[in-house]
Amino acid sequence: MSLIKKELTEGNGYTIEFSVDKEVYKAAELKAYKKNVKSINVPGFRRGKAPMHIIKTMYGKDVFFEDAINECIPEAFEAAIKEAELTIVGNPQFDLVSMEGDIVLKAIGFVKPVPTIEGYAGIEVEKKVKRVLKKDVEAELEKVLDRNARFVTEAEGELKDGDTVQLDFEGFVDGVAFEGGKGTDYELKLGSGSFIPGFEAQIVGKKLGEEFDVNVTFPEDYSAKDLAGKAATFKCTVKALKQLPVADDEFAKDVSEFDTLDEYKADLKAKIVARNEAEAEADMESKLSEALMEKLVCEIPEPMFEAETENYLRDYDTRLRQSGLDLKTYMQYTGMTLDTLREQLRPQAEKQVKLRLALEAIAKAEALAVTEEETAEEYNRIATTYGVELDEVKKMIAVEDIEADLLVAKAMTFVKNSAVIKK
Repeated sequence: MSLIKKELTEGNGYTIEFSVDKEVYKAAELKAYKKNVKSINVPGFRRGKAPMHIIKTMYGKDVFFEDAINECIPEAFEAAIKEAELTIVGNPQFDLVSMEGDIVLKAIGFVKPVPTIEGYAGIEVEKKVKRVLKKDVEAELEKVLDRNARFVTEAEGELKDGDTVQLDFEGFVDGVAFEGGKGTDYELKLGSGSFIPGFEAQIVGKKLGEEFDVNVTFPEDYSAKDLAGKAATFKCTVKALKQLPVADDEFAKDVSEFDTLDEYKADLKAKIVARNEAEAEADMESKLSEALMEKLVCEIPEPMFEAETENYLRDYDTRLRQSGLDLKTYMQYTGMTLDTLREQLRPQAEKQVKLRLALEAIAKAEALAVTEEETAEEYNRIATTYGVELDEVKKMIAVEDIEADLLVAKAMTFVKNSAVIKK
């Protein structure tokens, strides 16, 4: 198995010719024969017992060629591209050139481009960190209070705007209940505008346990055409009222390690400060990434975009499975197809390809390198994060891939450290 010739073509294309040793091919052909002989019927022989030369006489000398050559190609092609010093992308097209002596094959495909990039150091970028105001801390505290709220079935006074209630209701048009018009223990915040206009306002002023009618008219543009513009009556009962805990020192002790509400608020503020800083950092990195993609100079083969889109599709499927769905079920629910989902994922995949090429070019230009210690730390981080044995991680992820990822991360750090940040 050896390289015969290589040719680089326009648009990062390549053509190479390589050979498969005749004896290697014969061994693969024998393997193909043993794999298929049981399914080939030859008169005069029990199934699976017909000699290879008899089968070739009946069905042609190339009857096992496809299986045999497919057996040979991976190892031969890998050796050829290594000898040719090519980094290929996508799946090539293989053609048979000759079967005289050794088998000669031709592969046509694309190589990874060699990008260039200039002006990546000293990029001007804005980084705006949102100030934390008192109202932000109060809003965060309100979320914690809401998470610790409980529904009560007894409370004095009338319901008011802003109250959250548990509601039973059933809707009728011309005295007949309609589909989708019934709810039990429905959680509704009065004044939220989530129900038909006028519905929530008629609950304000009622009391817990009170049964009453709400009279409304569906909007003319209502999504259910059979209800659009029609008058309806909802028979309602407010069963419970969401009651928030009192924000005091005792509450702070219950939900945190702090003894006072003031200490707890100070901690909430610190967390918001950290979150705002992280969001500003992510936004700045996004702006730098866009700038790098604009500065990238190279012609990118289509298979690179296609491959990255498929990676995004697999990641999408993984996230769906983690939430209890799968891609097929999701498609049924949404009416989408794989092609439409690919179209949605494609723009982000293209950006990822361009950004990685830009960062790889920067890493090369700046002679960045990854140490053995850094590689070991990354392997350990992955093992700890995903709860997998270190040896298993090393089997799943090649050291070259770890080093490549660390290099592009270092390149982005270089870009950020050299950027001119405007605040």
